[in-house]
Amino acid sequence: MKQQLKILIFGILVSVFGFSCNSQSKHTMDLKETSENTLKLFLCGDVMTGRGVDQALPNSVNPVLYESYIKDARDYLKLAERESGKIDTPLNYDYIWGDALKVWKQESPRFLLINLETSITTNQEAWPRKGIHYRMHPENVKVLTAAGVGHISLANNHVMDWGHQGLIETIETLEKAGIAYSGAGRNEIEAKSPSILEYDRGRLLVLSYGYHNSGIPPVWEAAEEVPGVNLLHQLNETELENITKRIQGLKKAGDVVVFSIHWGGNWGYDVPSKHRDFAHRLIDEAGVDLIYGHSSHHPMGLEVYKEKLIIYGAGDFINDYEGISGNEEYRGELTLMYFPEVDIESGKLLSLKMIPMKIKKLRLNHASRNDAEWLQKTLDREGKELGTGLRLEKNNSIWLEW
Repeated sequence: MKQQLKILIFGILVSVFGFSCNSQSKHTMDLKETSENTLKLFLCGDVMTGRGVDQALPNSVNPVLYESYIKDARDYLKLAERESGKIDTPLNYDYIWGDALKVWKQESPRFLLINLETSITTNQEAWPRKGIHYRMHPENVKVLTAAGVGHISLANNHVMDWGHQGLIETIETLEKAGIAYSGAGRNEIEAKSPSILEYDRGRLLVLSYGYHNSGIPPVWEAAEEVPGVNLLHQLNETELENITKRIQGLKKAGDVVVFSIHWGGNWGYDVPSKHRDFAHRLIDEAGVDLIYGHSSHHPMGLEVYKEKLIIYGAGDFINDYEGISGNEEYRGELTLMYFPEVDIESGKLLSLKMIPMKIKKLRLNHASRNDAEWLQKTLDREGKELGTGLRLEKNNSIWLEW
């Protein structure tokens, strides 16, 4: 790998000429050489700002829920307080991001990409016979603009929790806020359309798909005159050909293509072989440069295939799960901020820096050293089969090695 070769050469210079540098600055040195030809992004897992989070923000929807055990969204706020202590509400719009705000300022990614798992609506009619419904008040879209979110993936299993009307209001709210989105729309054409984000050195193309095994009801699929999501029914030849045609019809020299996909279950580290095979073919045949997978409630193993990054499951980033027992072995309260840097001309991954965080009092806080070590060891273990390893630095940043 060219990146490893550069580091090896630098190590020889250190031994011969007495230069000194820590491992983090080696990465900095390498990237500085090509900084004009690189694109740094921020990616994260599911952002779930409905239910308890919405109830803690300045403008909240009716708290009624239709879940088996909890009927009032304010109870999720009470659970978090019982677990971690009093939360002074209403929260400021930047509160939930906590320490992440400073990290974003330090890292300066060109675009912030998230998967938003909630409907943004005041609609009172929940989707029938669905166990869990997420929504937040349209005024609370300010929580997204406060973070500087540049793009939202909507192809997931909660975006239509409050029906077609809820989806339309979600889309209109994002458009008014000036936030790009893909993966859902007022009709099939809109739902399948990628986002094209232009910047001073090129374009970022983001295509968002939801795979049926993530719990997306088949009837949510967008149709010619029906609002809905961009649903991926099978990971097969036909779907691959359609995706390839769509990308080839848009991609120009210097474009970086991100394929955002909501797939798989909520818990567990297993990467299905069909997911891995499809991811490889998206890179080989469709021209995808980075695969941004989500749905899992915890980070999963990472892969670099032909110098292209594959995130199979980014884990949750913000949720209202504090105080809820079950699946403790996965440490769902621990989250990661992903900062991939790619070469603009080739789309190849140059580096991936990750910053570990912990959700406490509905807020992102820097993870402790022990928590950072747990994440590094766990994902290093899971990455071995995928050909990757993770290195933990003294400042708790985690770097991908391949």
